[in-house]
Amino acid sequence: MKFQPQEIAGVFLIEPSPFQDDRGVFRRHFCAEGFRKHGLPSIAVQANISENPHAFTLRGFHYQLPPHAEAKTLSCLRGKIHDIVVDVRPDSPTFMQWRAFDLDDVNRLSLHVPAGCANAFLTLVDHCLIQYYCSYPYTPAAERGIRYNDPAFGFTWPAEPRLISDKDRSHPDFQRPKV
Repeated sequence: MKFQPQEIAGVFLIEPSPFQDDRGVFRRHFCAEGFRKHGLPSIAVQANISENPHAFTLRGFHYQLPPHAEAKTLSCLRGKIHDIVVDVRPDSPTFMQWRAFDLDDVNRLSLHVPAGCANAFLTLVDHCLIQYYCSYPYTPAAERGIRYNDPAFGFTWPAEPRLISDKDRSHPDFQRPKV
């Protein structure tokens, strides 16, 4: 596995090293030692699957507040998604900056989103299957969100979302923490 650090601290694209023969392809999807070596949480306490039958489904932006903040590592096992990570850590030099990544079942990349960053994805084709490893269990009272079109960020999406939950559509405008 190759860990490629990104411009936002703690965000990594993870490229597998697949082995292929007549039987098919084998690849490591998670390695605690590799995560530890790069300073990432090496224990997954929760794994989630997101099944999305329709193209242009938007999920997110989601994150959890400390002490329940969670890091996530996600992979698109089937289909193709456009994922955006935004840094919402007030003390970070990249606070309020965002980066976009395309993940699909061809490039087989995984994306590590550190605690204190929010992420959202837009499915680009029908029948997308996304897997998440999380470093902290889902804690509803600590959950927060950012609207996909919040003017504070100017997110750019490759297409207009067609399906969004009421909750994700109705997040209030992001408020910069008072210092």
